Amino acid sequence: MSLFKQIQPGQTIGIIGGGQLGRYMAIAAKNMGYEVAVLDPTHNSPCGQISDYEVTAAYDDLEAVQQLAKMSDIITYEFENIDYDALQWLEKNAYLPQGSELLSLTQDRQTEKEAMVQIGAKVAPFHIVESEEELLLAVKDIGLPAVLKTCRGGYDGKGQSVIKQLEDIQQAKSLLESGRCVLEKWISFDMEISVIVTRSVKGEITTFPVAENIHVNNILHQSIIPARCENDLIQNATEAAIKIAEKVNLVGTLAVEMFVANGEIYINELAPRPHNSGHYTLDLCNVSQFEQHIRAICGLPLQKTILLHDGIMVNILGQHLQEAMNQIELLENGKLYLYGKKEAKKNRKMGHMTFFAKDIHALKKQLDESNIWR
Repeated sequence: MSLFKQIQPGQTIGIIGGGQLGRYMAIAAKNMGYEVAVLDPTHNSPCGQISDYEVTAAYDDLEAVQQLAKMSDIITYEFENIDYDALQWLEKNAYLPQGSELLSLTQDRQTEKEAMVQIGAKVAPFHIVESEEELLLAVKDIGLPAVLKTCRGGYDGKGQSVIKQLEDIQQAKSLLESGRCVLEKWISFDMEISVIVTRSVKGEITTFPVAENIHVNNILHQSIIPARCENDLIQNATEAAIKIAEKVNLVGTLAVEMFVANGEIYINELAPRPHNSGHYTLDLCNVSQFEQHIRAICGLPLQKTILLHDGIMVNILGQHLQEAMNQIELLENGKLYLYGKKEAKKNRKMGHMTFFAKDIHALKKQLDESNIWR
């Protein structure tokens, strides 16, 4: 990792990835006076729409990566599946304060889970499998139900298959065609939660309030803030996220996704960048996850995080967009964010809405009964 530098407003931040996370990183950066360059395969991407410079090329195009580095004083990224060789080049030849080590660890579910075990964090029992024979043996050892996941490349439910009975193995084993997989014991959880933790290049650490997450078809649907659980559990989750951040030498932002089962916390996944479950920070906190990330990588002081208002963040997928526009009166008690994506495809994240709550239960009931998300 490069030596610490302080990147001053007026200098240029290069972002690898032009999606919605990059978009709000860029907005936060520009609000603070930085210029922004983005590398993405799609011209006029969500981030590209509001950036100063666009490099339109594949993420593994080393010439394009070098072009981004030439115009940037610092490089960051908005998603995990970035070409590792390109990141190593950046680490040696540009200023990449986050480094490549944590990204490499989280790109592979095997290395991620093994690292969590080494740290002492609790994870679901698992086996690494590379063949149908190993899968059968793993199922016998772990038991059913279980979930098979590709070690690399999966997100939003892609690259995974739930095995509830032996007959499901026939369908699940097709994932082995992609290479190594991890078979995890299915955790019958009471709740899914996440903690967004930020650590600066100076070692300063902050966390955002714990979010309670509800998924539909393996895609985040709602984040409820604060999570509806006991204070002891909130404290344990926060402490677990801080411990992980310190052990992996985090710089920037890390989302730690967790299961809660019988009062115990299990680490599910790590995402070393701003996260969908942290979108609520744009409105419900004094500082957003995106601004805190920019502060962290640029060597500026982190803000002490404060929850200003309880609320619920709800994703708008492609199939929700038209009805959301038809029920715009909901914005009386909320805020709308659309990401600038031109085509509304099913299950594609087109935007989100954040609602302010005086009564979380009443608000959740209203949203659950809305025609938008039925």
